[in-house]
Amino acid sequence: MAPEPTHPGEPSPAVPPRSPRRAPSSEDRRRDAERSRQALLDAALDEFAAKGYDGARVQDIAARAGVNKQLIAYYFGGKEGLYQEIQRHWPEAEAERADPDLPLADTAAQYLTAALADPRPARLVVWRGLTGAGTDSDYLDDAANVGTDLANLRRAQERGEIAPELDPAFVRMAVMSMVLAPLMLPEAALRATGMEPGSVEFEEYYRTQLRTLIRRLGDGEEVGR
Repeated sequence: MAPEPTHPGEPSPAVPPRSPRRAPSSEDRRRDAERSRQALLDAALDEFAAKGYDGARVQDIAARAGVNKQLIAYYFGGKEGLYQEIQRHWPEAEAERADPDLPLADTAAQYLTAALADPRPARLVVWRGLTGAGTDSDYLDDAANVGTDLANLRRAQERGEIAPELDPAFVRMAVMSMVLAPLMLPEAALRATGMEPGSVEFEEYYRTQLRTLIRRLGDGEEVGR
């Protein structure tokens, strides 16, 4: 409808033609798809870490990501595929931290820093241990990672960082437990230390204590100073 004339008898002003709506380019669609996909991965990591595989619901993941839940099936084939995808690149990060030439105390400190910076992957490990969910498709602690860790621990033992009577398999479990402890038992850590887990003060304190204790694994003498 043309606008009314400003004064009687005056012609109505011309209405400028509307520009045709530009269809999104293939590059725009690709960027939109990647944003939706990444939003789902981030939301899924939050949900799986908070509720475990069985407790996480696709509608909650989609709502957290702000997208239609049908996109989970479209991009990942469903909940299980999404669970696998959020873990697919973690072995690369594991390989960076599992330097066979790095002293064990330094390796443990790196794992601690990563876990405190983003506790969600560690929480997935714990959920899996409690429920058994995802054991057939889990990248976090598969046989290859375990074998690499044990080989690196044997090298550390040969360097004198681990006493000969200590089994590398036990040392691996003990170090993992120490790294996970402030994440899994935050109230116990707070009561014991008087510091809030996740604070800079606690991280500096706990990293120092962890490194000192691990250095004592080698025949009671500090190694790698």
